[in-house]
Amino acid sequence: MDEINKPAADRPSPPAVGTEAWGHLPARLRALLITGTLRGGAWLFKAFQSDSACEVSLEHVVGIATGLARLRDELYDVVLLLHDRETLDAWDVLGTLRTAAREGQPILVLGMDPEEQWGAPCWEAGGDGYVCLRHTTTRMLLWRIAQARERHLLIAENRRLRQMHQQQLVREHEEASRLLGQQRQLLEDLQSLRSRLVQDAALSGPPDQIPPILVAHYRELLRTYVIMGSGNLSDELQSLAQLFVQSGLGAQHILRLHLNVLEEMVRGLGARSARHVMNRADLLILEAMMNLAESYRQQCWRREKRLVQGYLPGMLAEAPSAGRREAA
Repeated sequence: MDEINKPAADRPSPPAVGTEAWGHLPARLRALLITGTLRGGAWLFKAFQSDSACEVSLEHVVGIATGLARLRDELYDVVLLLHDRETLDAWDVLGTLRTAAREGQPILVLGMDPEEQWGAPCWEAGGDGYVCLRHTTTRMLLWRIAQARERHLLIAENRRLRQMHQQQLVREHEEASRLLGQQRQLLEDLQSLRSRLVQDAALSGPPDQIPPILVAHYRELLRTYVIMGSGNLSDELQSLAQLFVQSGLGAQHILRLHLNVLEEMVRGLGARSARHVMNRADLLILEAMMNLAESYRQQCWRREKRLVQGYLPGMLAEAPSAGRREAA
């Protein structure tokens, strides 16, 4: 390693390292060096001490069995495995080391052979990189260690975020199911009330079956509403309300239709969020009910207008004069 033999005064001063951030050398590192002989890593202590860019606490053990025992008891930022065909063949023990070490443990293989020869096999065997000691520097080795450590930290952070996202999706689907259950209960209460009113009045209520064409129409409208919002759908909602009125459907029928279509859509979401769908669906049913109420109001107004009786032609003008003749 070129920098090991250089005096400290001849090397450029390292940049100051403050709080740790992605893409920077950490202030401190704890490393475990596993070699085949006791003398195998003495030079590495001096190399790390010669560069003050990062404070490295290095522990040296001999043999893979001793290294595995240390990994069971301690946590390290990186494991450095010194490859030596005669004393410790990294390719024979790397798989065992990866299996026995904690999940997310960075492992770098150090050796004298060119990186082009062993770089790919190292990755394929589960290592985080191969470093050729003949063509690297102390600072470069520190960066390779930092990158391997950062990679595993990012993988762990990404896994944690995915788990949080999955838990949030589960909570959203549970909340959607709870809200749909409450709306179902409201629908049952409305249906029970309507049945009692119809029975007391000895009248026949509106039809219980919703025409399939209205179901398909509402399903397509809900899908469009979820994607686009109300937008230019006001005319479609008004037309749909008029179709409901013409079919003799009431609020409880529309709510049942809405819940059936919405439950079908929520079940089809799978791993996607249900919050957006539920929010848009609430707005749609509110707007649909408003249009339904307005359509029934207009129908009642037109019916009352037809029932109003007016004077026959000429009667309104003659009535006052006839009253005056009688008085005379």
